[in-house]
Amino acid sequence: MQTSLPTPDRQRVVIESVQPEVDAGRFAVKRTVGDLVRVEADVFADGHDELACLLFYKQEDESAWQETPMMLIANDHWQGQFRVSAQKTYVYRLEAWVDRFGTWRRDLEKRYDANQDVTMELVVGAEMMRQAAQNAPEHEAKRLTLRADALEKEWPSGVRAEIAYEDTLETLMLRYAPREPVTAYDRGQRIAVDREKARFSTWYELFPRSTGAGGKHGTFKTVENWLPYIEKMGFDVLYFPPIHPIGETHRKGKNNNPKGKKSDPGSPWAIGSALGGHDTIHPQLGTPEEFRALVEAANAKGIEVALDLALQCSPDHPWVTEHPQWFKHRPDGSIRYAENPPKRYEDIYPIDFETEDRQALWDEVERIVRHWVEQGVSIFRVDNPHTKQFAFWEWLIARIRADYPNALFLAEAFTRPRTMYRLAKSGFNQSYTYFTWRTTKTELAEYMTELTQTPVREYFRPSFWPNTPDILHDFLQTGGRPAFVIRFLLAAALNANYGIYGPTFELCVSEPRESGSEEYLDSEKYEIKSWDLKDQQGLSEFIGRVNKARRENPALQRNDGYVALETNNDALFAFAKVSEDGTNRIVSVINLDPFGTQAGWVRVTHDALGLPLGEPYEMRDLLDGARYTWRGEWNYVELNPNVLPAHLLRVEWPQREAGA
Repeated sequence: MQTSLPTPDRQRVVIESVQPEVDAGRFAVKRTVGDLVRVEADVFADGHDELACLLFYKQEDESAWQETPMMLIANDHWQGQFRVSAQKTYVYRLEAWVDRFGTWRRDLEKRYDANQDVTMELVVGAEMMRQAAQNAPEHEAKRLTLRADALEKEWPSGVRAEIAYEDTLETLMLRYAPREPVTAYDRGQRIAVDREKARFSTWYELFPRSTGAGGKHGTFKTVENWLPYIEKMGFDVLYFPPIHPIGETHRKGKNNNPKGKKSDPGSPWAIGSALGGHDTIHPQLGTPEEFRALVEAANAKGIEVALDLALQCSPDHPWVTEHPQWFKHRPDGSIRYAENPPKRYEDIYPIDFETEDRQALWDEVERIVRHWVEQGVSIFRVDNPHTKQFAFWEWLIARIRADYPNALFLAEAFTRPRTMYRLAKSGFNQSYTYFTWRTTKTELAEYMTELTQTPVREYFRPSFWPNTPDILHDFLQTGGRPAFVIRFLLAAALNANYGIYGPTFELCVSEPRESGSEEYLDSEKYEIKSWDLKDQQGLSEFIGRVNKARRENPALQRNDGYVALETNNDALFAFAKVSEDGTNRIVSVINLDPFGTQAGWVRVTHDALGLPLGEPYEMRDLLDGARYTWRGEWNYVELNPNVLPAHLLRVEWPQREAGA
């Protein structure tokens, strides 16, 4: 009995290894308005025929596709590109086929150069042109027909061959010649295009309650007094920990003491009391009208206010009594408080996102986010998103951004890499990272390679934070002021998105609660602080200088121009960043040793920065204005951490033309 076989496939062309693509099109690739999207693929077929490949793209809600040719780069690898100009979702697909006209033209040239008779070959070409003319508009069909007629005239074969080699003819044939059979690649690839702030932002975290004078509880009005200070340092996002009523049950005292006093303000993350929950403002901070006034005052200075979205409750939160089914209960009916062993949070109840009543819970969270967007907030730092379902975040972020496309979500998830990456795929626009714990040259180099040179770069936008209210790394505890300068420069120069928890950072607060702990002594999480912003040892002026350099140099505003540089000293970490058009080139060299001067040689290859081989080039240090003339690939640096532990060098000369 003869076995039944499938009908043979007429398609000869294969399309593989398409990039950018996330999980075979399951999730969107991330870009920002104005970005160039480079699409690459391996495209090949059996035999020796020439191939044609087109890239089609459009905004998702448009009907008409735009097309652009893919170009063969090398070894069956093709590349095409298009620019995304709107804050929309784009889609793209590929089509490839055997290019019979291109094959004919290639072989015609070989035959003619070998002095063979090409009369019949010219007739074959004329027939192809007449076929293409049937698919073309009248004016272009006429152009194709005239050329077909010319190929059949009794003119010298050389003259007719020259007609076949016209570039305009190649364009017409690519557009109108029959393409059967076509191989299409379309897995629903999407490009989610965000506003620029998703790619380039500078965050400053501040506890509003610590902005008052003389230890008094701060308010939104006193925060307004801080805006000129924050503006002068060059920050464009002002992020607040939770601003909601704080629970009284098991309220924490100073240094996380589980037995707080009545006078203790409690942790802002213990959200909710009889006064309200996640949609309510702590009464000591001010009124909704005063909050909106603060948002407007910040916006007037180019600063956006970001809020913490912490989906957890104090035992006093209204949800505990109104929606007890949203929490996990133990056999005795009590609710277990939050834990992250060995850390214990007796003042917090975790929410059960697997509750059978989860749709009502999800809807309530959506309502809360919409409430704050309507108050003028479009950026949310999300606390511990990895303890909630991926599906929830994909659902929530998509629904919010459908109506508020400017909304941005930062994932605070210090957890396993795959979990962090899945959250980014699910819709988070920025993500916290392991930067805080990457301190050596090898660790930094490997991490930057992972973030910028692997498929992770297509969907994961890293945000570098040298400190947070929960994390005071040992490097900052022991390295003194130079350690703060080093970590700040690494965050700000390496990465387009970064943030600091201030004013602890610029004031170089470095004392831990106890040895071996990353918790601050007298942490602001549990008490109201008063800060001396005029401290002469502070870093505010230096921070402002670096943020000014970031604003003025496009190379520092994105990560896709990162170039690793070699040094002969492991205490010196060097890298370059190049703008998309190649005209802005920055070289950073940072001494990773906060205790001593380090010297060595840095290698800048000429092809990495587009420098003329063997010629000198001038660098200007954006940190202190000094100018240096470098020659060749290897140049000497010496950095004293007590003076300035880094160079932030811009190539001033020779200048480079865009795209060169």
